[in-house]
Parts: sequence; structure tokens; C-alpha cells
Amino acid sequence: MADSAAVAQEATEESHSHKRESFAALALGAIGVVFGDIGTSPLYAMKEALHHSRSGGASELAVLGVVSLVIWALVLIVTVKYVVFLMRADNKGEGGTLALMALAQRHLPKRSTWVFFLGVIGAALFYGDGIITPAISVLSAVEGLKEAPGVGAGIQPYLVPIAAGVLVALFMVQARGTHRVAAFFGPIMAAWFLVMGALGVFHISDDWSILQAFSPHYGVMFLFDNSWVGFVILGSVFLAVTGAEALYADMGHFGLKPIRVSWLFFALPCLALNYLGQGANVLAHPEARFNPFWEMVPELAYWPVLVLATAATVIASQAVITGAFSMTQQAVQLGLLPRIDIRRTSETQAGQIFVPQVNTYLMIGVLILLFTFQTSSSLAAAYGIAVTGAMFVDTLLFFVIIRHMWKRPVWQAALGAGAFGVIDLVFIGSNLLKIPDGAWMPLVMGAFLVLIMWTWTRGAQILSDKTRRDSVPLVELSEILKARAPHRAPGTAIFLTSDPDIAPVALMHNLKHNKVLHEKNIILTVVTAETPRVREDDRIRIEPVNDDFKKVFISYGFMESPNLPKALGLCRKLGLKFDIMATSFFLGRRSIVPSAQSGMPLWQDKIFIFLMKNAANPTDFYKIPPGRVVELGTQVSV
Repeated sequence: MADSAAVAQEATEESHSHKRESFAALALGAIGVVFGDIGTSPLYAMKEALHHSRSGGASELAVLGVVSLVIWALVLIVTVKYVVFLMRADNKGEGGTLALMALAQRHLPKRSTWVFFLGVIGAALFYGDGIITPAISVLSAVEGLKEAPGVGAGIQPYLVPIAAGVLVALFMVQARGTHRVAAFFGPIMAAWFLVMGALGVFHISDDWSILQAFSPHYGVMFLFDNSWVGFVILGSVFLAVTGAEALYADMGHFGLKPIRVSWLFFALPCLALNYLGQGANVLAHPEARFNPFWEMVPELAYWPVLVLATAATVIASQAVITGAFSMTQQAVQLGLLPRIDIRRTSETQAGQIFVPQVNTYLMIGVLILLFTFQTSSSLAAAYGIAVTGAMFVDTLLFFVIIRHMWKRPVWQAALGAGAFGVIDLVFIGSNLLKIPDGAWMPLVMGAFLVLIMWTWTRGAQILSDKTRRDSVPLVELSEILKARAPHRAPGTAIFLTSDPDIAPVALMHNLKHNKVLHEKNIILTVVTAETPRVREDDRIRIEPVNDDFKKVFISYGFMESPNLPKALGLCRKLGLKFDIMATSFFLGRRSIVPSAQSGMPLWQDKIFIFLMKNAANPTDFYKIPPGRVVELGTQVSV
């Protein structure tokens, strides 16, 4: 008995040890991926905020006020809004704007166009942020070369080309996948945060009065002292929290608790110490205000810190690029974008994907920004507006969650979401003042993507309605075939359709032109669930129509990539048996022509047609064996 008790205790201790190791690995991984953007903000946020103050950052109130505003922005926006509240609103463990939209839709009495449109806007603004983050992060690190020992100002003309070279190399390696190097992300970013914290601790003693910045009183005083300029400064202060949405969006990769713990007990203290150290150094040496971060670094450690800073900004950029890939996959699955070539780069990690088209567009956009704006200060003028917009969308969706998912009264939902909404609107207002200086660019890009998503969803709906009007109900077709039996072909035919109640176009063409019906006919519909993933037990649903037809529904979550042959293999367990290599997949290929009477303007028809023509081939997208596919076309006007 004693031996068995000892064995049980040993097993329990070993289990707890494994859990601790797993938690530590997740927390370290979160530091490497989740906090990349917000962790590189100290390179430029303080500099920009001080630069815009009335005194040019030279007065004691300016320094105390900016540091106070930054610290309280980190507390209120990142910690309270996202870490404490919004991360409780998860969609089966997943976060982010589209996951939040799907969660809100699931708990509403009926689907809401407004909630759907908010999700579209949030996704579009995310891409706007995704283009600027790599450019400003990498360039701000490379600009440290100007102050590097033995280099000097002569390096200035080469800074942009060096940053461009680093970014091009980063985009070029995306096709190989990040899982091989991702193991180093956590340790590198952990080292970066520790270095930032150590630099802060080293310089706080330059002027202990900087500790007064913990009082919000100085932030408020500073804003009133600068009057209208203070409102402008808030746009620069917001640069310190631009990575906040990433905490929520990456929740599915690392989990709620590891992100919360690594933020509260590691990332936040290191960031706060660094900003305090920057402030103390500027108070003691006012000339340091022009580049407060790099002025903190001792000459002996300058080159190692510069290399570490560059690595940290590359990792921050990688996190944004990976986020853009994941967002694209979600948007395609939710029907916001046409089918796009999405490739898996890892057999073991589900989230490791590569989207060639998005990678190319992001690289081109980043390089255009880099060579247009030339400096991190100029890029800072364009940065922030997209992030504030995306955060405000999260707040509006959070109202729906409080009201309909958590079943709170309207006044509680309005009070909870309204408090965050006021903060968001203040920062949106301050960032709108940057529009003449470059903030128009992410807004234009976001508006363009909203147009693309709206055109695609509207066009797809018009096409579906037209197909339904011009088609025969499946039940009615079954009765017709009983009366006039066509020639039977051996084997199984699978007809892909988005509307299982209507006879698919490919089936009608097969009957009309080939005058043949297979022995077994499956009407196959791929359904996207409003959850990130679907359990294998819930993947397949079969509805018999009659002896000739069966409806098969295959469900995927919005974070999954469809693989029809693999899913159809599950049908055997449900009594539907067929040989996949003796089965023909019939796809309807529609040739679209524009029509002024379609419900969309002619120019929008042409955009929809362009998107249709450039959509990924369904054979590749659904992983169907190419030798088993039959495509039958028809012409449709929209």
C-alpha cells in the first residue's frame, strides 16, 4: 500500500512538473510573439511625444507628463481593457476582431448586418496597421546606427536601404515557415525586455523625481498646460500601446493565463521601468530628449543592444505578418474574401500557414512606406489611426458580448463598453490630427479593403439569389427523375454547392448535356462554423433525400483549412461508403458578366468579376484530387 501511494504521489508530482514546464513554455512563447509590437515601442514613442510638447520636451512637466500618460495608457488600455476584460470574451479560446464578431453573431437573436460590418472594418484596419508596424519598428532600430560608436552621421543615407534589406529578407523567408526559428523568438524577446528594464533601473537614479510620474495628476496637468497641443501629443503617447490588440488576437496560440501572467509580471514592469529611465535621463540631461532610448545605452554595450533591438523589431514584424496570414484565413472562411492560396508550413502546428499573395502585397506596401517616409519620425505620423479604429471596433463588439452573451442589463453594457469607448474616441480624435502628415494612408488602405470585402460579400449574395431563382429545388428534381429515369453511370458523383436545397448547376448540366445520373449522388456543402475549430465528431452530417441523393454537410471552423478527401473519409463511420479514387467531383464554374440591373453599380460588378477570376481554384483550395474533378460552366450576369 505504501509503495502504491508513493508511486501515485510521484506520478502526481511529475504531472504537476509537466504542467509547470508547459505553462512556462507558453508564457515564454507569448513574450516572443504577443508582445513584439508593444515591446519595440520604447524605441520611438517617448521621442515622438516629447518632440510635440510645447517646450520641445525640455521642461520637467513635459517629461513627467509624458511618462505619466504612457504608464497610465499601458494600465488602462492594455491591462484593464484587454488583459482583464476583453480576454474574457473568447471564441472557444480564440481572440481578435473576427473571432469577436463571430462570437457576437452567435449570441444575437438573429444575424446583424451592423455586427458583420464592424467585423469587416476591424479586419480592414488590422491590415493597415500590419503594413506600418514592420517599417517603423525595423527603421527605428536601424536608426540607432547614427549614434553607434565609430559610425557617425555619415551612415544616414544608408539607413533606409539597410532597413529595406532586412525587411525584404524577412518577407522572403516566410515561405519556409516560422516554426524553425520561432523557438528563438521567446528567449530573444525575453532578453530584450530584460535589457530594457535594466537600462531603466540604471537611469532612474539620474533623477528620482521621475517616480512622481506614477501619479496621473502630472499627465492631466501636462495636457492642460499644452492645451490644444496636448491633444496632439496623445497621438504620440498612443504609440506606446499600439501592440495591445495583439494580446487579444494571439490568445488562441498561447492561452489566456500565460499571456496575462507574462504581461503583468514581466512585460509591463520592464516597459514601465524603461519609460521611467528614459524620463529620468532626459530630466538629468535635457539634450537626450531628441533620442531618449539610445541616449540611455552605455557606449560599451551599444553594439550588442543595437543587434538585440534589430532582432526584436524583426520578431515584432514577424508577429504582425503571421497575424495578417491568420486574419486572411479567417476572412476567407467567413466569406469576407474570395478563396486564396493558403499553404501550411508545418505538419504539427496548425497555426503555421503562408499566404503568398498577402506576403507579396505586404512587402510591396512596407517598402513603399519605407521609401516614402524615410524616417521613423515621419512614419510615426502615419501610425496609430488604424490601431485606434480597430480598438474602437472591439469596444463596440464588446457591448454586444456584455448585453447578449453575459446577459447584463443595457445600462451595465453601456457603462462597461462606454468607459473604454470614451478613451478610444479621445485617442482616435488625437490620431485624426495626423491625417495631413500621413495618417491618411492606412485609412485609405482600410477603406479600400472594406470596399473589397463588401463587394465580395454583396456580389456573392446576389449570385446566390440569382442561382436560386433560376434553379430547380432538389426535391422537385428527384420527383422528375423518378418519372423519367435517365441513364445510370456506375460509381459516385459528388456535387459541391453552397445551397443544398437547390439542384447544383453542375448536376443540371450533367443531366441536360450528358443525360446521365450516377448510381450514388452526394450533394456536398462546406459550412463555416462561428467557432475557431470543429471537433472531428461534429465534422460530418448526412441527410438522406431519397435512394438517388444524399446531402452531406462538412463543417470547418474559421481557423481551419478545408481538406475534403480527409473529411469524406469520416463518412464510412456514418454508413456512407465509397472509394474516393472511383468518385467524380463535379464543380460548377460560372462565367460572370456585368449587368447594370444587378443591384450593384457597374464598376462594382467589375471589381467582383476581377475577384472571382483571381480566386484560388476550388480543386486546390479543398485539396480535391485533380484527376477526379469535372468542371461544367455556365454564364451568369451580376
